[in-house]
Amino acid sequence: MTNLTVYKDQDLNATIISNQFIDEYMVAANDAQIKIYLYLVRMTSANLSFSISDIADRFNYTEKDVLRALRYWEKQKLLSLDYDGERSLKAVHILPFPSLTPEGEVLPLTPKPSAMPEPVLVNSRPLSKASAPKDTPIVREAFSADDLSTFQNDNETAQIIFIAEQYTGKILSRNDLEILLFIYTTLGFSTDLIDYLIQYCVERGKKQFSYMEKVAIDWAQAHITTVRQAKLRTTKYEKQVYSIMRALGKSSAPTEPEVAFIKKWTGEMGFSLEIILKACERAVLATDHNRFPYTNAILVKWHEANVKSIKDIDALDHSYQKSSVSKKDGGFNDFSQRSYDYDALEKMLLSN
Repeated sequence: MTNLTVYKDQDLNATIISNQFIDEYMVAANDAQIKIYLYLVRMTSANLSFSISDIADRFNYTEKDVLRALRYWEKQKLLSLDYDGERSLKAVHILPFPSLTPEGEVLPLTPKPSAMPEPVLVNSRPLSKASAPKDTPIVREAFSADDLSTFQNDNETAQIIFIAEQYTGKILSRNDLEILLFIYTTLGFSTDLIDYLIQYCVERGKKQFSYMEKVAIDWAQAHITTVRQAKLRTTKYEKQVYSIMRALGKSSAPTEPEVAFIKKWTGEMGFSLEIILKACERAVLATDHNRFPYTNAILVKWHEANVKSIKDIDALDHSYQKSSVSKKDGGFNDFSQRSYDYDALEKMLLSN
């Protein structure tokens, strides 16, 4: 059999992305961080030079946004940043993944068309906890004294510290600073988003940085990267909470157990506000106390019955009525008709 000649009609115009990046690193990153890293890889593959301003203009980010994303990937050990004597960024080293060859590339950040990336030897480094899969909790790592000193002395981050001290009315402790540094670097929040985060928490009477950290992690896991997204999320959540509290006859701010119930209904169970309010309505008709546990008991039953809409609730009610009629026809008519014993019903629901 003669040999075949294979012709390639066109070059493959593509950029190769490691599966390891997709599987292990991309999950914890926000949109800006992912876009900028992919752009770096694309430009490297094409042997093209560029600048910080080029990236900012292309994606409609500020140069600070770009630098913040680069620092994030440096924290993840995927990049190494070189600075000149005036602390201006001059080069980016794209580091290899642990499973790859220990050769990386140096990207000049000044627009020199003839400049070519130069290889640089680096060591393989393990993943950080921030790159863990989505279902793994994001845990704050300890920062060194040098990390905190750099954070306090940098012009941009020093402004964050000043804002935090003004909002909370105190000098920040080392633990407070570590939380802010964690939110800024590991979670990749912009200074504007951190400003809104602190303001949001303080306005709700929560000045503890441990609380701010929990809220920040919640936003990060929800892929909140801008103040606008955060405001939409908090406004929607607060409207839900207000509606539920009002439906249960409460005018005060929710307690932590009540917030836990609401998060369970809207998050874990995935119920719409309409269905939750229907359960609240029934709880109010049934009892004057323990309305949150009572509502929860109703929603647990509906969740087990795979209720997704008001029609599903109507179908359950209809099925229950038919069952009641069948029992009466089977010989239960000797008992006098009376209304539900709501105290007994409540005990039954709360015991499940």
